[in-house]
Amino acid sequence: MKIAVRYYTKTGNTKRLAEAVAEAVGVQALTIETPVTEQVDILFLGNSYYAFTIDPEVRAFVQSLDKDKVGRIVNFGSAAMLNSTYKKIKAVADKVGIPVDVREFHCKGEFKGIHKGRPNEEDLAAVKEFASAIAG
Repeated sequence: MKIAVRYYTKTGNTKRLAEAVAEAVGVQALTIETPVTEQVDILFLGNSYYAFTIDPEVRAFVQSLDKDKVGRIVNFGSAAMLNSTYKKIKAVADKVGIPVDVREFHCKGEFKGIHKGRPNEEDLAAVKEFASAIAG
């Protein structure tokens, strides 16, 4: 099974999660600035809410994906106040014809002193376990 990990972060929280996912599945975590050019069965996509929606760069990245190269997207991320970006990612992915796995990982993320230290070691261990289970 071919797996890729891409992420977008402004605070570094999602990068930490992406690196843990990548370690668990044996690939390198890359930013969304690196296009997915190879055929992948699973694309782990890390992102978060910014100003109550996904960042325009994340939206553009998902829109740029080739449905013939990406089997499915698995969403993961963290946020200080809002919950999962799943619905936002799925809405964009649906338009390009790429399925989004119903399973996702989300945890609290530190932002301006809220949720200090998150994602923490427990969160990183949990996202590794999640990624390993998805990758089979």
